[in-house]
Amino acid sequence: MEEINRLKIVLVEKKRTGKWLAEQLGKNPSTVSKWCSNVAQPDLATLVKIASLLEIGVQELVISAKLR
Repeated sequence: MEEINRLKIVLVEKKRTGKWLAEQLGKNPSTVSKWCSNVAQPDLATLVKIASLLEIGVQELVISAKLR
């Protein structure tokens, strides 16, 4: 399966965990785990919240390094 988001990579770069993100968003950690493994994707509003929490642009979460 092609990776759609870079959430797992960005969390590592920012020294944050999926559990931390789940707590910040009020989501189940298993939901965030699915986002990190690209099994499921967050909706656009949630993606914006994630970018804000991680202090990055939304595009950094969805564009692969090959395309940047």
